[in-house]
Amino acid sequence: MDKISIIVPCFNEEKVLPLFYKEINMVIKHLEKVEFEIIFVDDGSRDRTLEIIKDYSSKNSKFRYISFSRNFGKEAAMYAGLKESIGDYVAIMDADLQDPPKLLIEMYDIVSNSDYDCVATRRVTRSGEPPIRSFFARLFYKLINKISKADIVDGARDFRLMTRQMADSVLSIQEYNRFSKGIFGWIGFKTKWLEYENIERAAGETKWSFWKLFLYSIEGIVAFSTFPLVLPFIFSFIFFVLFLVFLIWGLLISSGTFIVSSFVLISTCVILALLGVMSLYLSKTYTEIKNRPIYIIREESKRRGNKK
Repeated sequence: MDKISIIVPCFNEEKVLPLFYKEINMVIKHLEKVEFEIIFVDDGSRDRTLEIIKDYSSKNSKFRYISFSRNFGKEAAMYAGLKESIGDYVAIMDADLQDPPKLLIEMYDIVSNSDYDCVATRRVTRSGEPPIRSFFARLFYKLINKISKADIVDGARDFRLMTRQMADSVLSIQEYNRFSKGIFGWIGFKTKWLEYENIERAAGETKWSFWKLFLYSIEGIVAFSTFPLVLPFIFSFIFFVLFLVFLIWGLLISSGTFIVSSFVLISTCVILALLGVMSLYLSKTYTEIKNRPIYIIREESKRRGNKK
């Protein structure tokens, strides 16, 4: 009998957990010939999330939980779930029902009856999102695919079902600054994409503000591309040529002081921005070499079964 481990990162999800619990149990009943373990990862929630998932775990042997000592972020929660999972197949999904649990039925059918290593999901629409957010999201996907070797599909969700081999490959990448969308694309493996229209949260509030998404996109670029480090060399050449052009032009029209001063001011601003880029890479290197744990567990339920 195949076993599926489902990893569910949770941060302040008390309002939506009862709805998710109902939906996931319907999937479990439908796939009656499959064994399940559902691993809730409480990422330092400040509401009743931990209380609720502990109750589920005490009532149903299929449910487990891990609770962090503080909020370490969704990336850490996904990594922790992968590390604790023991299934032949491993799924990652959100509790807010933006990842439709019923899709797991089709995902399992595909991955268990084909040579695909993973079945992943992507949104084909962004209905319900602010236009400015959608614009920058699409811009990010275009940019990162041009400047990195990671294959990151526009609209890709973290919601996916993968083989044990692929899950173990993700775990083998133990970097502290994690960007899972890039990691999934970088490790390769054969992936089948399921498309669906955007679904809004069933309850509760999103934890992803525009600013947090912007910082997350910077994480992705820094993690999977060194192109920004080439920019200083490109701009230094461009500004050297422009400086000579403006200097000659200024001397010819007898107002070289104003033109050169303006040019120096602009170039200084660009140089400071580029120094910021290099400092960003340096800071990420600094956090990696400190070798701190990706997460710290405060409490967890007992593991049922042995890891394969």
